Formats: sequence, structure tokens, C-alpha cells
Amino acid sequence: MVVWRIGHLRRAKVERRTLETHIEVEVELDGSGKCEVETGFLFLDHMLKTLAFHGSLDLNVKVIEGDLEHHVAEDIGLALGEALTKALGGKEGINRFGWALIPMDEALALASIDLSGRPSPHIDLNLKSDYVEDMKAEDLEHFLKSMTASAQMAMHIKVLSGDNDHHKVEAAFKALALALKQAVATSRSGIPSVKGSI
Repeated sequence: MVVWRIGHLRRAKVERRTLETHIEVEVELDGSGKCEVETGFLFLDHMLKTLAFHGSLDLNVKVIEGDLEHHVAEDIGLALGEALTKALGGKEGINRFGWALIPMDEALALASIDLSGRPSPHIDLNLKSDYVEDMKAEDLEHFLKSMTASAQMAMHIKVLSGDNDHHKVEAAFKALALALKQAVATSRSGIPSVKGSI
């Protein structure tokens, strides 16, 4: 793991290597939406590009090795969450909270997060099918839960309506992107907690 701090630049690189996977993730919180991803899932690549673009994150994700699809999805989420945590440092000055309600054609999704230091995932993508494009629906949800765990955040995502599963997930990732952008933005001084620590 490497963390750079140059002025206000908040960036981290995480390498996750297990007996099952080898994954590298690099994130810059104050980016411009640039994204390079090679996950092995075309749909997850699309969602990560969506997250980076709408969240104004610079994001690189590379799966060097992986055995089962479930393990790859899980470990990408864990590595991404860890990179976000490392890039946030002590969380001084961040908004901490973020939320968004986003449509994608007929679909409507709500995302609300708290960078509280306490992992608490609540994910309801309201999917009808076992697969969304080339990815298992349960692995998409597991990716989000894994990201929540290692980012140590509370994440509430709920797809409120929609008919097309692709649109539902894309609305959810766009909502998450805007919520994350709001939460990591700096607009105050000190730690955003009455306890003085998060």
C-alpha cells in the first residue's frame, strides 16, 4: 500500500494479494473522472467507469490474477474500499455524509453514505434476473458490501423503481458516485464528528 500527500492531493494505491486473487487499485479523490479498469467483467468495468466519472475520481483497477468470479468481485470491492480509506487519511475537513436520488430512464435509485468508520451495508438493487449482462447479480451486491466493509462506511443503496436490471444498477452506481463525491469533499475544518474522531 502506498499513500501520496502533496498539498491537498488525496491519493492511494492498494495491492491485494491472496491465494485466490492479485488485484491493484489506485484512486485519487480530487480527480477528473479518468478511469482505467480491467476486472474481467465488462459490466463491472462499465460501472466502475461510471463511478469514477460521476464521482470525479481518478481510478485504476487491475486484476492480475483471480480464480473464481465471486472472489474477484469481492476482492476488487475490498481493495477499492481500502484505497478510499487510505486516501481519506484522518478525514479532516470532509463532509462525511453524502446522498443522491438518481434516475436512469425508468429506473430510480437512492444512495446515502456516512464515512463513519463503522461498516454497515444495506443494499437493495431490486433485481429480477440472476445476471446483469456478464455478472451475477449476487456478485454485484457482494462487491458493494465488500467495498463498504473495507471503506468502513455506512452505505444505503435502494433501487426504488425500474423494469430494466441494467438501468437499475447503473442508476445505483450513479447515485453512489454523487454521494461519494459529496462525502469526500472538504468544506470544513477539523474532524466531522462531535466525538472528535471517526
